[in-house]
Amino acid sequence: MPFLQQLSTPTVLLWSLALAMVLVYAPFLVVAYSRFKVGYDMAAPRTMLDKLPAFAQRATWAHQNSFEAFSLFAVAALMAYVTQVQSPLAAVAAIVHIFARSLYSVFYILNLPLLRSLMFGLGGLGTATLVGLSLLQINF
Repeated sequence: MPFLQQLSTPTVLLWSLALAMVLVYAPFLVVAYSRFKVGYDMAAPRTMLDKLPAFAQRATWAHQNSFEAFSLFAVAALMAYVTQVQSPLAAVAAIVHIFARSLYSVFYILNLPLLRSLMFGLGGLGTATLVGLSLLQINF
């Protein structure tokens, strides 16, 4: 990927962090659409889950899981940024996380559990790689 060679690792980390924030809410667009379609209850929005179609319930779960994944990725990306990791592997790990989390939500909504689980693992590997590279950077 020639365009990646033009970007510094810190730039990739920060852009990945921003994209990861957006990805938290991507599945919620499906949820919001479904909520309005079945009749949004402003008095009790969380009780609507049982009224939603199965794909929207899965989108809700993907949205919730995205918060969990984001919290770990944010720490990992910021660790790499603060420790000034300059490795191309760090940039690839951050991009892999974004790619995997994008597909994770899609596969969750489409009810493809094997592919969803694969993307969960791949995203986690990207996060773990950033943590490992950060620790190596400080000569742990």
